[in-house]
Amino acid sequence: MKKIFLLAFAFLPLMSSAQVGSTTNPVDYINPLMGTDSKPALSNGNTYPAVALPWGMNFWTPQTGKMGNGWQYTYSSDKIVGFKQTHQPSPWMNDYGMFSIFPETGSLKLDEAKRASWFSHKAEIAKPYYYSVYLADYDVTTEITPTERAANFRFTFPKSDSSHIIIDAFNKGSYVKIIPGEKKIIGYSTRNSGAVPANFKNYFVIYVDKPFELASTWHDWQKDGSLEYTGDHAGAVLTFKTKKGEQVHLRVASSFISTEQAELNLKRELANDSFDATEQKAKATWNKTLSHLTVEGGTIDQTRTFYSSLYRMLFFPNKLYEVDAKGQTVHYSPINGKVEQGYYFAGTGFWDTFRALYPFLNLVYPSMNKEMQQGLVNSYKEGGWLPEWSSPGYADCMIGNNSASVVAEAYLKGLRGYDIESLYQALKHGANNEGPNATGRRGVNYYNTLGYVPYDVKINENAARTLEYAYDDFAIYQLGKALGKPASEIDIYKKRSQNYRNLFDPSTKLMRGKNKDGSFETPFNPFKWGDAFTEGNSWHYSWSVFHDIQGLINLVGGKPQFAAKLDSVFTMPPVFDDSYYGVTIHEIREMQIAGMGQYAHGNQPIQHMIYLYNYAGEPWKTQYWARETMNKLYKAVPDGYCGDEDNGQTSAWYVFSAMGFYPVTPASDQYVLGAPLFKKLTVNLENGKKITINAPKNSADNKYVNALNVDGKAYDFNWLSHKALLNGAELNFDMSATPNKVRGTKAADVPYSMSNEK
Repeated sequence: MKKIFLLAFAFLPLMSSAQVGSTTNPVDYINPLMGTDSKPALSNGNTYPAVALPWGMNFWTPQTGKMGNGWQYTYSSDKIVGFKQTHQPSPWMNDYGMFSIFPETGSLKLDEAKRASWFSHKAEIAKPYYYSVYLADYDVTTEITPTERAANFRFTFPKSDSSHIIIDAFNKGSYVKIIPGEKKIIGYSTRNSGAVPANFKNYFVIYVDKPFELASTWHDWQKDGSLEYTGDHAGAVLTFKTKKGEQVHLRVASSFISTEQAELNLKRELANDSFDATEQKAKATWNKTLSHLTVEGGTIDQTRTFYSSLYRMLFFPNKLYEVDAKGQTVHYSPINGKVEQGYYFAGTGFWDTFRALYPFLNLVYPSMNKEMQQGLVNSYKEGGWLPEWSSPGYADCMIGNNSASVVAEAYLKGLRGYDIESLYQALKHGANNEGPNATGRRGVNYYNTLGYVPYDVKINENAARTLEYAYDDFAIYQLGKALGKPASEIDIYKKRSQNYRNLFDPSTKLMRGKNKDGSFETPFNPFKWGDAFTEGNSWHYSWSVFHDIQGLINLVGGKPQFAAKLDSVFTMPPVFDDSYYGVTIHEIREMQIAGMGQYAHGNQPIQHMIYLYNYAGEPWKTQYWARETMNKLYKAVPDGYCGDEDNGQTSAWYVFSAMGFYPVTPASDQYVLGAPLFKKLTVNLENGKKITINAPKNSADNKYVNALNVDGKAYDFNWLSHKALLNGAELNFDMSATPNKVRGTKAADVPYSMSNEK
């Protein structure tokens, strides 16, 4: 009955305006299919339905794409080829350490194109803790429920003399061994997408609760009659007779360390639990984790979108560490290839996630980020650099040195109990050297001598690098101050944090690439994507002065001029120049079709821009555009995002905005105010305190903040203090259908800017 209820729940009218009361089982509001209706040319999220626990080492997903295809599950597909263990952070990064399991009946089909079975979303249930689908070609129902490093499978077969279970360890190097006496299969997959040592393996162990009548390994899509095979593409097939409705259970676990460790992971996490017991534990874990935030008084749509976004935020970076036989935390290092002590995480790009995902962890899940910071210590000690994109080692992707923000912010916001001195040294090292792949700073010698990375020295995306390095220098300076480092050591970072000024073009009042000789790039098209910028144009990147918006306002000519320039982003048509790429990349297309002018929310560089009206004395425009963006660009449906979700960042924008504030300057104590989405939202902090956000008049029309009371006192500032929130707070918003153009407009009300420091 429970499964029938969940299926029915999934198809409640999506446009219902009924309001939701307290959310005691928030996991049941999540739609894991949000964002799965995507393709390389147009991303509506580029997500897959991850069946996993929060930050788990392994995820499971139905596989509709071909082996090696980063779009491993797409909503528009109608055939499934396997149920895949995945660690994929993004289709653009692709996967590593994957293998799949698949049931069949009748004549054996090993080739993935031939074995693919028709399925329908009408006979599919996707929950974070449970997945079920009916495979029409084989009359088999597959069910999966996860732990962090293991999973239970349940296949319900028809009456058949030839029922099969196929294990596919994928190509590019794999191994499988069948042990019939133990009803057991072991193996490993080495398939990866780079950024791993030569000895990388994902070891797996599978137990089946039914004896095998026939068993064989296979390769080249053909059975070979043996019980063990090592080669380019190894697999196994098990065959037996089944009765109608017979259930066959698999217990599966894996390890990046060894087969023995995979066995240990299985015994520790699954023990003797039944499928249903594992499912209930997984559901309880999700509800406990999600219940750090409870919402009331929103529509069903809003509640679903909120928790579906929160679900995405709780995956990456995911755990790569395991617990050995001695109870010690250990990990396979994807940097040096050794088994090392301590924590390790992977699967995140700091270019995306420094903006809102890590600030959210610091506020709501600081104990988890403490483990992540310990993992960064290990990354530095094992490889000499902090990652900028970990997948799982040092991936060569994106720009910036934003590990500086991630490390500095955690300490500045109160995290302790890890080796911050090593991390501080790692930040200084990364800021003054160019490392392997994306680590360190490309163009660092130019940046440190000229104050910018030049346009004409064959370093791509140079203006974007300069702007991000300047903010990263601010983060290093702030951390150095907090650690009591001498001015002689840290003042250079303070000075470099102002390097954004070197790219400001007074004639256009925009950021512009600059040549080595000090002249600006010519000709200059502010609508040109790429080139001097990263997946955006000058209109997107000119706001990337996270730490000194007042300094930028001064350059533009004052608050009215600055606000007018912000307005222009929304009123200009979505014109673009894609000549740098030679094709219209999907990020451009997503901006073009969103109907919000040049506002490209589907990519990260401009996501904070809406909140900058607070610095210009027009906070009501932030309130309007934040609500407009939440309403227009997010929904818990397969095409529910407006671009790549990107490891929780785009979701974090929504969740923060629904709370009513956003971390424009992560390496500061402040959040910049917007307007809450729900009538009530409660943040249950790890320290036992609560942040209660009340907005009883909130509605579709009442999107503006007329007044704000914090802990019973009138509050006109356009920012909130992280430190104050950690002590517990009650925020009472008086919402209105018309903007209050007085509140928050005084010079004293503006959020932090470095230029305003005394």
